[in-house]
Amino acid sequence: MGRLDGRVAIVTGAGQGIGRGIARRFAREGAAVVVAEVNPQTGAAVEREIVDELGGRAKFVATDVLDKAQIETMIDAAVGEFGGVHVLVNNAYVAAPFNRFERKPDTDLELAFEGGPLHTFRAMQGVFPHMKEAGWGRIINFVSLNGINAHQYSVDYNAAKLGILAITRTAAREWAKHNILANCIAPAAASPAYVAFAESAPENAKEMLKENPMGRMGDPEHDIGGVALFLATEDSDYITGMTMFADGGSHINGVQWDPPMPD
Repeated sequence: MGRLDGRVAIVTGAGQGIGRGIARRFAREGAAVVVAEVNPQTGAAVEREIVDELGGRAKFVATDVLDKAQIETMIDAAVGEFGGVHVLVNNAYVAAPFNRFERKPDTDLELAFEGGPLHTFRAMQGVFPHMKEAGWGRIINFVSLNGINAHQYSVDYNAAKLGILAITRTAAREWAKHNILANCIAPAAASPAYVAFAESAPENAKEMLKENPMGRMGDPEHDIGGVALFLATEDSDYITGMTMFADGGSHINGVQWDPPMPD
């Protein structure tokens, strides 16, 4: 018997990286998973993995989180296909390229807030009535050490991720009475974004691993998916408003990245 038997989970950005890892981990534990992904190829591929490889239940729903209507469609699909929503994982994020603070245009910050806090807020509002009716809900949002440690060249991303933290804590305070718990994960994982960074700044990536007490980047399915699984089950019944650092201890050392940036 799986720890998520009978539960329905939505995972945004589930076509690759951390989102894919969580979707697969949830499916292994019996959840019906809505694979919400903007890329139709990768989204459909993860649905097939869950159904054909893992023998689970999944539905790919094309979802651009910048589009409010598509977020609503994502939630409607979960309810229509599987009968409800018990777990929401807001993993998707849309970001502009790195740039120095003084060169960041307004549009980068606008995109960061639409691609982070705003769609997280909309999805949370959308699932609320379904979780309230069920008397049970788990919301898992993603924040970042970038914002907590003020990493360079990503002021828009840093600010947006801390905005998600505030949204999560506020919902945790207001919705606990409905048994809807909201928590954050701050991950360090070998995601496509990290791989791209490591390829562009190999020396900095090497230094970051040296400063990580565990000396490695996390596996999206085993390491990050395991923390998400904990937060999605009854094991976390008394935890809300928390940020879990699934980062191999990187937050202890204050690991910094320093990608190459023109003057």
